[in-house]
Amino acid sequence: MSAPTRSYRSPRRERGAAQTRQDILAAARELFIAQGYAQVTMGHIARAAGVATKTLYASVGTKTELLHALLATDVADSRTTGILEEVGRTEDLASAVACLAHGIRDNTERFAPSIDLLYSSMTSDAKAREVWDYVVTQYRQALREAAEHLVSIGAVAPHLDVNGAADRLWLCLGLSAWRSLVVDCGWSYDAAERLLSRQALNMLGDPVPA
Repeated sequence: MSAPTRSYRSPRRERGAAQTRQDILAAARELFIAQGYAQVTMGHIARAAGVATKTLYASVGTKTELLHALLATDVADSRTTGILEEVGRTEDLASAVACLAHGIRDNTERFAPSIDLLYSSMTSDAKAREVWDYVVTQYRQALREAAEHLVSIGAVAPHLDVNGAADRLWLCLGLSAWRSLVVDCGWSYDAAERLLSRQALNMLGDPVPA
């Protein structure tokens, strides 16, 4: 009786496929940022990455799936877990807000091109809007976890529950807050971080219910 055959995996081939995917993602990011998501076709991306269109689809799927992969990579690289762990070790409101604001500022500054890409693409593509909603959901969940810690240690005003604290964190440190100051008003990230931190401190510690 013959031995059962085993599937063969080639590490070299797998490394090649992984590199091809990275090349595609890098080419797509550059084109999306330079020309706008709606104007770039899969053919443009294939030529920029130096691959066949068939290879492009096999590696990353559709154009929307490619955009999702780009943003998912950013979310995975956002150091959110480390920021939340640091916030979780704080014992007062000022320290927690300073830690949270600085960590979010770092992510927002590092991923500014991707955030700009999302803003420009979600108005022209319904599927791109789904990617935006995914990013916002991840962002808000992280702020909610920070709010849970602040409420648990009694660092916020007594009338605030987790939902109230999380909503105030989103208002003060959410994507729109940074974009309004840095992009729309031309502030530096340092100045934006200082103002948004103070705003978050005031709102979370305000003894008067909204």
